[in-house]
Amino acid sequence: MHGLLGSVQQGRGFAFRRKQKIERKYRKLLKKEQKICSPRADQFTDTYPEHLKHLYLAEEERLKKQHKSPNDSVLSEEKLNKAVEPVITEGKFKKKTSNQKAKEEYEKIQAERAKKREEAEKRKQQKEAAQRLYKQKKMEAYKVLSKKTKKGQPNLNAQMEFLLQKIQQKT
Repeated sequence: MHGLLGSVQQGRGFAFRRKQKIERKYRKLLKKEQKICSPRADQFTDTYPEHLKHLYLAEEERLKKQHKSPNDSVLSEEKLNKAVEPVITEGKFKKKTSNQKAKEEYEKIQAERAKKREEAEKRKQQKEAAQRLYKQKKMEAYKVLSKKTKKGQPNLNAQMEFLLQKIQQKT
């Protein structure tokens, strides 16, 4: 029902005000011609255009609930205008403009990018720490395995101890 600008949900009431204006003109003509005006509840119900009929009827019911005397058109119009203003302003605050939507999307994208950057930085730091630890262990192993005796022969005793430590760490 968003396509219909004069619907009761939107609170504009243009259809009912148009109907009241026509009624006032008609009553003026009757007074000029010295005829008695007899207001009926469903005076124009049959002459509504079929595509606008639901608007007239819905707004008539709504105004009957709001006002005690619907015949007093001047007072009812003033009350209607006062009642319409807060409804329109509430609608404006509820709906976001395209600029606000774009800003929110931009902020959301920026937050996602920042989060990805932080995660990538953490992964990079973890990788660097693992590489440092690996290089340190490798250097220690190289030092132990490359030890030589006084004559320049490899120190088999140090190599055997290193292999023993390695086996003990695994189990």
